[in-house]
Amino acid sequence: MGLHYRRIVIAAALLLMGAELAAKPKKVPPPPPPAPIIVYIPPRPTPPLGASPLFKVPPLVPTGARQSINTGIGPLQTVWNLRSAYNVAALNCLRPQHADILIGYKRFLKIYKVGLVKANRAVDADFRKRNGPAYIRPREAYMTQVYNYYAFPPTLPGFCDATLTMARESTTLKPVDLTAFAARYVPQFDLVFENFYRSYDQYRADAAGWDAKYAPVTVQVVAPPLIVPVAAATPAVTPAVTPAAPGR
Repeated sequence: MGLHYRRIVIAAALLLMGAELAAKPKKVPPPPPPAPIIVYIPPRPTPPLGASPLFKVPPLVPTGARQSINTGIGPLQTVWNLRSAYNVAALNCLRPQHADILIGYKRFLKIYKVGLVKANRAVDADFRKRNGPAYIRPREAYMTQVYNYYAFPPTLPGFCDATLTMARESTTLKPVDLTAFAARYVPQFDLVFENFYRSYDQYRADAAGWDAKYAPVTVQVVAPPLIVPVAAATPAVTPAVTPAAPGR
């Protein structure tokens, strides 16, 4: 009887424990943390053809053309600038595919010697007319700009390609065609630079858009310094000294 009673008590206790466990709410594990949001930031645009980010694109003239060293020059200055461009190419376009440039340049100087001498004298006369006896310095300054213009490193590959086309055609010309030939090819050289300027303008627009989206500039407002008025200092008064009486 005692054993049976104990079994009943144990069974009742088990039933009671089971009921308590069933009555207790099960702990629900917390939800997993949300997956991190990955934002892809593309690299900031860079200047085309390895140019400096500080490069300044030449402005447009009222006609809509780009300002350059060839803007507003006469026919014979155009001939001399073509000769200068050819010289720059002969010295800098040294890849095997541009070998015809140096060959053509040597022939160009020989075949068109008379026309080039004429152009050079006309350029001298024009600078002398505008600058007086001291014309050599402004002329040399201008020609330095011409050489630097054509030797601009970012555009040199395109300039070499354009000069190669010109060099091959120059071998078929007659001396009388020199002025017209220069008038046709100098703008072709300018087109190489114009294409670069357009790509540089596009770079600046793309860079500005990137900055606005990924690196907005915050303006920090700094309060002006507090100015506390200072009373003017009262000048010190030196007490009068009474001279001693004689004999004291």
